[in-house]
Amino acid sequence: MRAEENDLLTRVGPGTPMGALLRQYWIPALIPVELVAGGAPVRLRLLGENFLAFRSPDGEVGVVDHQCAHRCASLFYGRNEDGGIRCVYHGWKFARNGQCIEMPSEPTETDYKARVKIRALRVSEKYGVVWVYMGDRATPPLLPHFDWDELEDGHTLSVSFMMRECNWVQAMEGDVDTCHVGFLHLGAASPDDFEEGTINYYRQLPENLAPKYEVIETAYGNIYCAYRHAGPDQFYHRIGQFAMPFWTMAPSEPIDHIRARAWVPIDDHHSMLIVIGGPRSATTLTKEGRALPGTSAPIRFLPNTTDWLGRFRVEENPRNDHLISRDVQREGSYTGIQGIPIQDQAITESMGPIVDRAKEHLGTSDRMIVLTRRRLMHAATALRDHGSVPPEVDDVEAYHHVRAGFTVLPRDCDWLDYYNQRRAIWSDGTAEPIARKHRGSRQMPGQVA
Repeated sequence: MRAEENDLLTRVGPGTPMGALLRQYWIPALIPVELVAGGAPVRLRLLGENFLAFRSPDGEVGVVDHQCAHRCASLFYGRNEDGGIRCVYHGWKFARNGQCIEMPSEPTETDYKARVKIRALRVSEKYGVVWVYMGDRATPPLLPHFDWDELEDGHTLSVSFMMRECNWVQAMEGDVDTCHVGFLHLGAASPDDFEEGTINYYRQLPENLAPKYEVIETAYGNIYCAYRHAGPDQFYHRIGQFAMPFWTMAPSEPIDHIRARAWVPIDDHHSMLIVIGGPRSATTLTKEGRALPGTSAPIRFLPNTTDWLGRFRVEENPRNDHLISRDVQREGSYTGIQGIPIQDQAITESMGPIVDRAKEHLGTSDRMIVLTRRRLMHAATALRDHGSVPPEVDDVEAYHHVRAGFTVLPRDCDWLDYYNQRRAIWSDGTAEPIARKHRGSRQMPGQVA
């Protein structure tokens, strides 16, 4: 990848092609409990821009430019009052839509508040998240939907946020790189750790660390399948998703599971992982009843602070080498870093704030990464050069009945046919099946990738 291509892919600030693309979509931004009615505002940085989020005493959320339109003092120090937020410098007050509604420092005859407005983002609260729309449409598109309304009775959505100190693309790419799981997370595991003949997330990966791949472009993004032997005449399949512009679905659960992960750029050097979905299944234990070394550890968050990068930071970070233990690494956890999320965090942050992709040497296991980069860059340049808005911005139906997971199938079973059968069940037969553009290019299990 050339340097200019890397810049196109990674830079998201105002005026950048990728930034313009991302601003076409609704962006998950906050957890509702971060904003207390009538309470302190929250500094919010998104796509390299600084905003202030607050919940007015009546319970409604506003997200506005953090600077007062008068003398550019920060509204972070403002008063959260009925009807809006008031700058404490000269008392100017702004409604949630950014309109100045009071200008007490100005005499009545020269009051011009009706002509003063700060930028305000459109806001929606749904699926346990506060969403914002940073685009310039008068009427925003609809919110995306990943079957979150279709959880089984008794199950509720879980939402988590976790900041990562690196560019959003390299963070996201780890989620569509299924090959790394057998090394980074399960490098200390052996198939003998599990009962022979069992099929689960852990046993099949150590059995074959170099799976075959197929990657297909879809209406919403890309889908991949990595497959490997799982006993006589069977193959273990890991099916994962990328959905425009920053959504992933990892195959860490059985295929019917509902969970989507957003990799939201805070700025060029920081990103926020936001996970929305159903409950996780129990951790698979070894036949001795223990968890695999290094895979199971609670995420330890630092206390949130009020600065621009102070939300949802983990204790393990580049300044303490992610608390790696070389003793533990030698004794069998493979990485010496505790917990799968922190292992991912350490590796992607170790690449630097923005990795220099000109130094890469990619292989067949990187097919999904390559196609995802191409999809993003093509969409960004099409918008820049021709004004072409990606179709899934308005066709949010494209996100429905999209899931990821693992499954075991007979050797002669086409994984895509199986996936489309499951998709028909999820959608009561209404979802369009995913098709290969070139049927003859499909690789059957056992062929060279």
